[in-house]
Amino acid sequence: MVSDEQNHNVSRRQFLTYTLTGVGGFMAAGIILPMARFAIDPVLQAESQGDMKAVTDVSELTDTPQRFDFSYDQEDAWVTSEVTETAFIYQSGEEIVALSNTCTHLGCKVSWGSSSDHPNQFYCPCHGGRYEKDGTNIEGTPPTEPLHRYEVEVREGTVYVGKAEPQV
Repeated sequence: MVSDEQNHNVSRRQFLTYTLTGVGGFMAAGIILPMARFAIDPVLQAESQGDMKAVTDVSELTDTPQRFDFSYDQEDAWVTSEVTETAFIYQSGEEIVALSNTCTHLGCKVSWGSSSDHPNQFYCPCHGGRYEKDGTNIEGTPPTEPLHRYEVEVREGTVYVGKAEPQV
């Protein structure tokens, strides 16, 4: 005679429940894990020294902002494309300043000294936005924040720029 403690038989209903739960769990994991990785992976990728782009030699700089274009390859999923950005770079004493040319009002492109009425300012032709030499927005004009400032590094006489960050 077999006691209840030794009876390990699984009923047909329990077997189907366990099997379907296991298969359903594997299917759910197969769907959810790739989506989670897609959402989290960019956050986990650390920026490296390679994110700094060589732009110009220090000897080319003056105390007047000059326009420098630089390009780099950008990877989006399976597509690699070349992106060109512009920085206005100048030397202020010992400091090298690199400012974005994108207006913080609506994203138009600014230029240095292009307004005859305001020759020593950055000017946005779209809506008349103006900025001081250091990128500070001028009161009474459309921009509500300063031009974004690139991270700058000098290595062996070459100016490298990184990501443009808002000035706080």
